[in-house]
Amino acid sequence: MTGAYAHADAPSTDIVFESLFGNTRLVAEAIAHGVRQHLVVALVDVRNEVPANEHGVLVVGAPTHAHSLSRPASRREAAIWAKDLGKHLALEQGSRATGIREWIETDPRAVSGFAAFDTRVDMPRIFTGSAATAISTRLRKRGLRELVRPESFLVDKDSRLLAGELERAHAWGAALALAALSGSSAVTSRSRP
Repeated sequence: MTGAYAHADAPSTDIVFESLFGNTRLVAEAIAHGVRQHLVVALVDVRNEVPANEHGVLVVGAPTHAHSLSRPASRREAAIWAKDLGKHLALEQGSRATGIREWIETDPRAVSGFAAFDTRVDMPRIFTGSAATAISTRLRKRGLRELVRPESFLVDKDSRLLAGELERAHAWGAALALAALSGSSAVTSRSRP
């Protein structure tokens, strides 16, 4: 093992995510790869598995739907979009009953802090909104400490990740792990508008 990953007292990291068309899952995997350089990490798809409520470092991600987190109605709409052959979208397998919005209501705890990310369309945030901002707000209201600012990873109008976003997610994950190890809040290197 290399880096802080080998330290017995280093916090473990749980990345809890919701993904409907696969982009948020890919970003979560890239973040996990970056975190793994320094910390032990586990990926949890909130739709397929009930995440624990106690975490060392908690990273939470979701796609942006209607300016915020998905709701049951927006998840049903996503299933309709996937049936439209002209959209070329494939719906991820898993329950449509639960998303990050509902899971946050279970009051997750993070001993070493949290970070939030989302996927959203490549437009100014004022027009798209941000699931990461909604996640951040909800977790801070529950008393959790934010390690880095919420981050957005962008998709095009056809719901495909932009070039370089997975590499950026990997770098963000590594920076997040270092912020967790330092025990102080950090700022991301490059936030999206």
